[in-house]
Amino acid sequence: MSALDTPAGTAPAPGRAAGPAAGGEGLVGVFVGLKLALLRNGLRQSAKRRAAYITSVVFALLVAVGQLIGLVALRGNAHVAAVTVLLAGVLAVGWAVMPLFFPSGDETLDPSRLVMLPLRPRPLVAALLTASLVGIGPLFTLCLTAGSVAAVAYGAAGAAFAVVCAPLALLLCVALARTVATANTRLLTSRKGRDLAVLSGLVIAVGFQVVNFGAQRLSEAGGLSTLDPVADVVRWLPPASAIGAVDSASRGAYGQAAGQLLLSVAALLALLWLWQRSLAKLMTAPDGSTLAAAGTAREKTGKDGSRLSGLLPAGRTGPVMERGLRYIVRDPKTKSAWVTALAVGLLVPLFNALQGNGSVYFATFAAGMIGVQMYNQFGQDTSAFWMVSLTISSPRDAYLELRARALALLLVTLPYTVVVTVVTAAVLGDWGTMPSALGLSIGILGGMLATGAVTSALFPYSIPQDGAFKNVAPGQAGLAWISMFGGMFSAGLLCLPLVGVTIWLHVADHQSWLWTLLPGGIAYGALVVWAGLRIAAPRTADRLPEILAAVSKG
Repeated sequence: MSALDTPAGTAPAPGRAAGPAAGGEGLVGVFVGLKLALLRNGLRQSAKRRAAYITSVVFALLVAVGQLIGLVALRGNAHVAAVTVLLAGVLAVGWAVMPLFFPSGDETLDPSRLVMLPLRPRPLVAALLTASLVGIGPLFTLCLTAGSVAAVAYGAAGAAFAVVCAPLALLLCVALARTVATANTRLLTSRKGRDLAVLSGLVIAVGFQVVNFGAQRLSEAGGLSTLDPVADVVRWLPPASAIGAVDSASRGAYGQAAGQLLLSVAALLALLWLWQRSLAKLMTAPDGSTLAAAGTAREKTGKDGSRLSGLLPAGRTGPVMERGLRYIVRDPKTKSAWVTALAVGLLVPLFNALQGNGSVYFATFAAGMIGVQMYNQFGQDTSAFWMVSLTISSPRDAYLELRARALALLLVTLPYTVVVTVVTAAVLGDWGTMPSALGLSIGILGGMLATGAVTSALFPYSIPQDGAFKNVAPGQAGLAWISMFGGMFSAGLLCLPLVGVTIWLHVADHQSWLWTLLPGGIAYGALVVWAGLRIAAPRTADRLPEILAAVSKG
């Protein structure tokens, strides 16, 4: 029996150690075994979870092996050192932000679960660091670091540095992730932390756009040479400095290699020291963040609420608009949808413009992305929609409710559409097409708002609040697909007159009249929105019980 199994107040037997946990000895084996046991038991919970884990392992290994082979194939290339150094920097950034966006990805090593145990910070750091090396992420990173050092190592000196620097780079990445996670444990267990987890989809979407843009740039003639100036700086930043040390030793610059190696070692020691201090603070300091955050929230609510209410219209419109705007700021899933739509809607036309093969009309993509937020308006209310339904007794009340929700969206979507169109035109230098593109974007936005109001009344569905990546209640996926794609198809049909006029003006060589599409698009969009709200209002008033039942299932 160890000290952890001894009842409180009972001293250990004379001549017997207090146990490995109390003294901090033997913790490495305990934590590694705990990590393996928890992973094994987690896979036994369901066949779906086991299949998903095995699939992710196989996919990660295939990608890692492919990257390893690709890096080795680059051996001898003039720019291989720049590629490997920057790859190490990208890995470090990924490990640093991973705990912020996936706080529950490795909850088995959550240090807040250990605060009641008699553990000292220094041996706990060693045990947690070793246990953190068990998993898909460390194996993937090890493959990349091994491939990186294999690509730049030459001679006996390069090989000697490679043997030390490959595991050193891995330890730096893992220690960086654990230091960030421990320092932000209070944040990651709060509502703001859950918001960060929900926003991870945005990081993935933006990352794919950046990778796509970078790959196209590097595929051009002499593209790899553009990496050299950046790599000259990054090679002195840990853990990239560990890879840089191998390259320096292979080139015979032993002093530079030693400096880069010492810099990596110093960075690892500094991270371990910061990690230990964060653990000591976490396990000894009281958590007063909840009360402070609550007091701040109450104070901000009082101030911002009165100021915002004074700027909005009187009557029913103002409170409904304020409620919709607060959903955007406070509700995690609504916030995630908005931020993702805003970012992707800007990146797609902007990246195409930067690549030189875009068009100002690509800005209409932003209007389509942001207009989707009008769909399933009542689903974000969840079961609280019963309070809204009590205020609707006629089609007129339903019309005012839907109009106010549309106006709240327009406060954000209309300026955003203008900004995206102007920025795209500025990058391309095509100011002559900008008015027609803006008019077409506003028309598309109007069509999205109109069809969104109708589909919100006809095809409402619930949005579960318990899972970060679960946006449709079980059994309602069909409603979500019909609402989304049916509405988008209908919005496209509504905008055909504007699209037809735009095409005709270009084909008939009447570019001097393209500016008329701006006032025409504004008028057409306003007319379509008014018609959509008029159609949706009576259907909303007649289907209040059905809407409440549908949005309350989550």
